[in-house]
Amino acid sequence: MNSYAVTLLLFGAVVLLTAWLPLVLRRIPLSLPICCIGIGILFAWSPISPLPRMNPLENAVWTEHFTELVVIVALMGAGLKIDRPLGWRRWMTTWRLLGLAMPLSIGAIAFLGWSILGLGLASALLLGAALAPTDPVLAADVQVGPPKTGENDDIRFALTSEAGLNDGLSFPFVMAAIAIAASGGDWGWTARWFVVDVVWRLAAGVAVGWAVGRLLGFLTFRAPEAGRLAKTGDGLAALGFTCVSYAATELVHGYGFVAVFITALTFRSIERGSDYHEELHDFGEQIERLLMMLLLVCFGSAVAEGKLISFVDWRVVVVAGLVLAVVRPLCGWISMLGCPHPTAEKLIIAVFGIRGLGSIYYLAYASGKMQFQAIETVWSTVFLIILVSIVLHGVSVTPVMKWIDRRRGVDPARRIGGMPAMGRNSLERGQGSGGV
Repeated sequence: MNSYAVTLLLFGAVVLLTAWLPLVLRRIPLSLPICCIGIGILFAWSPISPLPRMNPLENAVWTEHFTELVVIVALMGAGLKIDRPLGWRRWMTTWRLLGLAMPLSIGAIAFLGWSILGLGLASALLLGAALAPTDPVLAADVQVGPPKTGENDDIRFALTSEAGLNDGLSFPFVMAAIAIAASGGDWGWTARWFVVDVVWRLAAGVAVGWAVGRLLGFLTFRAPEAGRLAKTGDGLAALGFTCVSYAATELVHGYGFVAVFITALTFRSIERGSDYHEELHDFGEQIERLLMMLLLVCFGSAVAEGKLISFVDWRVVVVAGLVLAVVRPLCGWISMLGCPHPTAEKLIIAVFGIRGLGSIYYLAYASGKMQFQAIETVWSTVFLIILVSIVLHGVSVTPVMKWIDRRRGVDPARRIGGMPAMGRNSLERGQGSGGV
């Protein structure tokens, strides 16, 4: 059998499903990621499929870079979608989620890893740092809509902005876990970690992201008219923006995840009302959706391969249940105390902290840097939590968001900003009513 032809056939099928499935899934409580995982399992079990049953522990470099690409594309898309200008009061919910919910989640998950899974300090901290962030890829179903449509929805704004920033802000804790694993009990690493991995890398990410966003904004909207990128109307530039921002930041040893999101916010602020943002968003969304589907098909293949799942025991199941049902909801709720939002909205923000592909990136990155004790248990725990999160949140997000829209007097059928990002396209948006 011609394996190349079969591979091409399967790839074409995934591309077509990328375009078609969101239309089918819009009105049923089922998400695209659930379907992707199912497709990956079926492909891996099919006798004609050339798709390998991949174990990410045995393909750490490939896993790291593929997830890295998907996450940075999603971060650029999330930044371009946000209508709300950056500000302390306007983003207060976001700062609460980042400053309270995320570190509390890291500490709580690390404690569960140490007390229930029997992990050492480095592995427990790595588990907490990998699982604390809300995923910018899989959280798309609860994010704001395309540019100029999602400003007034506090739930979707909070989860979009949190997902855009907390991936990068979790990185210092991952670096701390690597430093602990390398130190052998010597705590002399703390000063260098604070100066380099916290202060420098975060500052470099913000500074380079802002500078690249300003430069790209000038070239796109403020340069002499004949040379403006906006005149091209070509959304392909979104991918270029993403790669330039990320690579430039990594070259100066900053956090590229932070930079990409800051670049998108800064770029958006240069000419907030331009229709070109929609072109960039539409192209970026299509690329993100395709990459997400391919990666989740591979995730399903890894589930079918079975080695990581074989490490799941009662302790892993207990930790997974506590992380999803207790840790994130409780930490999110604590961070919302004192907010003026209605109780139902605060509860949704607290609960829908979806775990996802960023967690896989962090584990692949850390596994490539250092040997961690019981790393198979860490991987199996993360895999199970991601799998359960995709299923539970994927099934519940559509009815829950429709319910809250009706509660606030918004017709879900006419909402644009609240439509799942993976279920929209330009034609559908053109038929809508124009936002919240």
